[in-house]
Formats: sequence, C-alpha cells, structure tokens
Amino acid sequence: MKKILLILPLLLYWSCEDVSPTAVDLTFKVIKKNIIPEWTQNDDDIKIGGVVITFDDRSISKWFSADSLLSKYGWKATFCVSRINRLTAEEIQILRILQNKGHEISGHGLNHYNAVKYVSKNGLDSYLNQEIIPMIEIMQNESLIVNSFAYPYGSRNSEIDDALFDYFQILRGTTYDNILPLNHNCFFNNSTLVYGIGIDSSYEHFSENYILKLMDYAKTKNKILILYTHEPVDIITSNSQTKFSTLELICDNIRENNMNFYTLSDLIALLK
Repeated sequence: MKKILLILPLLLYWSCEDVSPTAVDLTFKVIKKNIIPEWTQNDDDIKIGGVVITFDDRSISKWFSADSLLSKYGWKATFCVSRINRLTAEEIQILRILQNKGHEISGHGLNHYNAVKYVSKNGLDSYLNQEIIPMIEIMQNESLIVNSFAYPYGSRNSEIDDALFDYFQILRGTTYDNILPLNHNCFFNNSTLVYGIGIDSSYEHFSENYILKLMDYAKTKNKILILYTHEPVDIITSNSQTKFSTLELICDNIRENNMNFYTLSDLIALLK
C-alpha cells in the first residue's frame, strides 16, 4: 500500500457537523513518524518518574468531567477512542477541546474488535480495512491527531503489532498481573510496545493501596507507570468504572511527589 504524508490538522475550537467517511479506496498507510507532539518536559524529568493515565472506549462526557476536576493538578491523559463513527458532533468537539488542552486522543478501534480473534477468522488485511484505516480517516477528518493505538481487550500478537506500526508510533497492550514485587510489564521500558495495568474497581488486583505502591515504585526506581481505565464515576454501578476520587488520589500523589504526567506519545521522545 502506498504511503502518503499527512497534513497537520489545525487545532481550533469550532462547531462542527457529523462527517461521514467518503467512499474511497482506502489504500494508504500512515507513516510511522508523521506527527510527533511537541515535547515540553525537561531532559531530567525521567529521573523523577511519572505516570501515563489512559482511558478506553467512549465515555466522552465523563472524560470531560474528569478533566474539569483534575485540571488543577496540571494533569494530562490519553483518551483511547473506539467507535468514533458513532459519536455526536458535540462529543467530537469535546475531544478537540481535550486535545487542544494538551491531552492525547488515541485510537481504540472503529468497532472495538478483539484483534487476535478477528484476524484469526478474517485475516489481517480485513482487520486493517475494517478496523484501522477507516478509524484513522475519520479521526483525521475531524482534526484529531492519532499517533498511538490501544488494543481492545489487550488482544494482540507480534504479527498484528508489526502491521500496526505502519500506522502508529506506539501501541498499548494490557497486563493483568498483581504480584509483588511489582510486575515490570506496566512500566515503560524504552519500547514502542507498552502495557497498561487496569485501575477499574472490577479488577481483582485493584485497590487504591496497590496503585499507590505501583506509583511509589515508579518514583523510587525512576520508572513511568502506565495505567488504564474506562468510565470515571462518582459511585461504582458496573464493571469498567473508576471513581473520580481514585483519579484525584492518583493525580494528587503525582503532584505531591513531583512526578510527571505523560501521554502515550510523550514516551516516543524518551526512546533511546
């Protein structure tokens, strides 16, 4: 497939209408190094550790509420969006606002397919044409910069990784280990493939004390911890939810310990 350069979209606040993807032959690939966000941290920042907070799926209004609550900490997060073709114009506008404030908007699949299962049944080309390429086109049409991808369900393998690195600069899988001494998979290790650990209250390993232990390890060992969640709420009513108070605890701990907030794409600038 022929590779083409992308034009950097203007990051503006504006009212918008729903945009439907045009019926074109989507035979392009996004080059690996298309757009790298400006790096504003000091060179020594990695020495005091930090945290990547990522959100999956499409709880757009709740993400916006989280930003209103947590902006006092100078936070930034990565919002991994699935089913972007089903979002309203208002939800798309919120994503633009979050992007303009320094957060990252990431891909999470057009249809939220389990990548390994889908590829096993339908093939890799079908996965790219159904799940990845149209998602990228819609995001670009909506002036959303997409450099990273978070696998739905954490379902991935090396074959799919290799294919997706033609479209994204960094990929995020998941890890479910909860063994202390701490699982190193959830810390950045100078790789473009990273693993997040879930902080939704439904996970067996979840507790605020466990999260604080992970963060303390990140600080003392000069590591970057990668977390993921889904829908922030005041009161837990179902799976895939995290309390606003838990997010506030994390952000307060980051600030109190002089740690850094990172996005997934920020990690690219740290690769050695």
